[in-house]
Amino acid sequence: MISLEDLKVAVLKFAKDREWEPFHTPKNLSTAIAVEAAELQELFMWLTPEQSQHASPELKAKIADEVGDVLICLINFAASVGIDPVAAAAQKILKNNQKYPVEKSRGSAKKYDEI
Repeated sequence: MISLEDLKVAVLKFAKDREWEPFHTPKNLSTAIAVEAAELQELFMWLTPEQSQHASPELKAKIADEVGDVLICLINFAASVGIDPVAAAAQKILKNNQKYPVEKSRGSAKKYDEI
């Protein structure tokens, strides 16, 4: 299993080896994240909720490719703006714990300002 740090090194090296850094601006990479996320959504577009929970091996392979693309774009984006994505996620979890206390949000899909 590869660590997120090792993955980051590999992703950044891949772009550097191809001299893609000039194209990896925050604007371009944030757009790339949205495009790749839309490609992930497209795989589920006409599925029922039940079908989406039981993907065939072929669909699961396509989903894995798109998840990989989203993560690669996110790693590149975070590097371009100087943010550690693991630290950012850890900080966001702390904030979400405040916004969504267990006793008020368990079993509810309501947004924090509605609970």
